[in-house]
Amino acid sequence: MAQLIFTDDPADHRLDDFRDLSAADRRPDRPGGRGLVIAEGTVVVRRLLDSPYPVRALLGVERRVRDLEQDLAGLDVPAYVTSAETMAEVVGFHLNRGVLAVADRAPARSAAELAAGARALAVLEGVGDHENLGALFRNAAALGVDGVLLGAGCSDPLYRRSVRVSMGHVLRVPFAPLEPWPSGLDLLRARGFRIAALTPRPGSAELWALRRAGDERFALLLGSEGPGLSEEALAAADLTVRIPMADGVDSLNVATAAAVAFYELRRS
Repeated sequence: MAQLIFTDDPADHRLDDFRDLSAADRRPDRPGGRGLVIAEGTVVVRRLLDSPYPVRALLGVERRVRDLEQDLAGLDVPAYVTSAETMAEVVGFHLNRGVLAVADRAPARSAAELAAGARALAVLEGVGDHENLGALFRNAAALGVDGVLLGAGCSDPLYRRSVRVSMGHVLRVPFAPLEPWPSGLDLLRARGFRIAALTPRPGSAELWALRRAGDERFALLLGSEGPGLSEEALAAADLTVRIPMADGVDSLNVATAAAVAFYELRRS
């Protein structure tokens, strides 16, 4: 496995990639900063090690690092081992999962690249909540969505909290920006995608209309939890669809609604 490097010095400069993760102005995963990808816990670290993101280093307590022994076999990656107390001092908080890994970002993909081999895509507008974004990626991975396109107002999917909530699946589901917005949707339409906007507004077809449509390629538009999709995005769609709900409930959490819609796309 990768060489274990033991250290109990919280000021060790080799641990700087992991430092001050709770300080918003210094976090290494912030856009405009070093742009590092940070994975927490053995499950997510394992998915990072198996991803196209070049891993720089690991930091953890010995038991958790040794849990990854088989995954680290043959990798030239430093694995820093320390106590939970020292790790907390470096990171800025106590990490229950006991291990972190950092990686550089992989080369950016384009919307055209994602569309080329896809049958089902999710297209997001205004999804700024990192937990919702992470949950969306986890649902996309579970239900066979081929990629995620990010329209206006979306957060960075590689933000640490998004990676954690996605259980590392954001590292395997390809994503790309879709620009300009929303006219960039024409790129998908030109490649044979039928664009369906998910919205609770009256007059929308019920979700299973997707199965009746008979199209081979779908792009599903999803908006933010508050205002939902903009009027411009709705106007750019080929049809609007809704999830039938009981009286007194008009909407679902966006990640939950996405899971229902992804399942219906899979059935179609």
